[in-house]
Amino acid sequence: MEPSTSGTSSTAGVGTQATRRKLSGYEFYREVLGSPKYVVAPMVDQSELAWRRLSRRYGAHLVYTPMINAKMFTDASNNTFRNANFDIPSGEEGALSSDRPLVAQFCANNAEQLLTSAKVLEPYCDAVDLNLGCPQDIAKKGRYGSFLQDEWELIYTLINTLHKNLSIPVTAKFRVFPTIEKTVEYAQMLERAGAQILTCHGRLREQRGQNTGVADWQKIRAVKQSVSVPVFANGNILFQSDILRCLEETGCDAVMSAEGNLYNVALFNGLPESLPTPFVAPPTPSISIPDSSSSSFSQPQSLSSSISIIPPTHPAHPSNPSYYSDSSILLRHPRSADIALEYIAIVKSLKTRTVVSAIKGHLFKILLPALTKEVDLRERLGRAKVGERPKDAGWGGWLGEYVEIVEELKGRTENAEQEATMDGTIPLKDLITIDPNTGFEVMPYWLLQPYWRKAPSPQPQSKNTGQGEAKEGEKE
Repeated sequence: MEPSTSGTSSTAGVGTQATRRKLSGYEFYREVLGSPKYVVAPMVDQSELAWRRLSRRYGAHLVYTPMINAKMFTDASNNTFRNANFDIPSGEEGALSSDRPLVAQFCANNAEQLLTSAKVLEPYCDAVDLNLGCPQDIAKKGRYGSFLQDEWELIYTLINTLHKNLSIPVTAKFRVFPTIEKTVEYAQMLERAGAQILTCHGRLREQRGQNTGVADWQKIRAVKQSVSVPVFANGNILFQSDILRCLEETGCDAVMSAEGNLYNVALFNGLPESLPTPFVAPPTPSISIPDSSSSSFSQPQSLSSSISIIPPTHPAHPSNPSYYSDSSILLRHPRSADIALEYIAIVKSLKTRTVVSAIKGHLFKILLPALTKEVDLRERLGRAKVGERPKDAGWGGWLGEYVEIVEELKGRTENAEQEATMDGTIPLKDLITIDPNTGFEVMPYWLLQPYWRKAPSPQPQSKNTGQGEAKEGEKE
């Protein structure tokens, strides 16, 4: 039998010395988080402080920390691990003035370890999230993430322990089951356990890598309609118009992006600061999202004209005459070299150390289309060995090799743009092409843009395994 979930007594306020009532559900969503609509997902080695700052500059309302292993974070003597995952001594992570609102995410399979770790970060974040969605092999080996989704009693205990013992809310991010019914039942259990916000990733545990496929917005919509707490939708977010359509199709309170944000940090840029959500438009067959049995995932941009969550007069509406002006395109898809240099500048400005693996990972994603053209620079970036930031004060030249490579790329792409636009006389919209396999827009290669995986070659279906071909889509 599930115990009571009434742990909402008065507790110490986050980031202040005053005592205040612990908020929950929509009250917490509105009064503490500020009714966020555009959320950056927790991403291992990728949603670090520097990236969070950059994301906020380009429209993100709420950002999560990378997933932290609660078992390892429990060890107070392991300062190296703790500071690498959340650098409290530097005083920047979780700072009220520059890193809020913030949700700290943990993976765990032990309630005591989870609570101990969460207590450490309680003063530095606005909520603690339990990762129930990671589908990677390391999560299977460690028995966490989506590999807990069949252990409902344990999950209930993990969430309920935080709900009863933290002064801030607990939230949960999870993947769907094969059926709507079980997905809804699962979400309702998470709410009963005490989760005050649910993030529903509309993919199955098995959907990853080349088998990522598409996220099922119908299941996310069903979750939203079955619980009383705010729900964030996660999956199938490639273009800015997808954000608006997702909010309409699912009725969710916010959209969370992972890979979409990594390849285009300006994904949220220029969208309305507030939106009338939850918003549930009548289902329209022409813009419905294919379920996981579809062989491909195509969302032609022309379908975005059906968007009604914002008026057609808004600059972010695809029907607005200025939507494809150069200034609007560059708002949604800035020049990648400029963003790469801006990110490096943020990294160098922080006291908080950013690991080189995160920096290089971001640069390769930001610059992917351009590096595909400029192969020699891609090889140089891959070979570059800058090392971790020196501990002494003399690290002004740190990352200099990265800067040189990006500046060289910037010069080349500026020349390419000047030639392609004939010194600005040809508009950028005339340089946009359509991918023949998906119907997606392909921006000029010097601009930020989404990445999607090509579907693997069809394999004969085995009568024994019952497995069909892999699907095409975006991983979130």
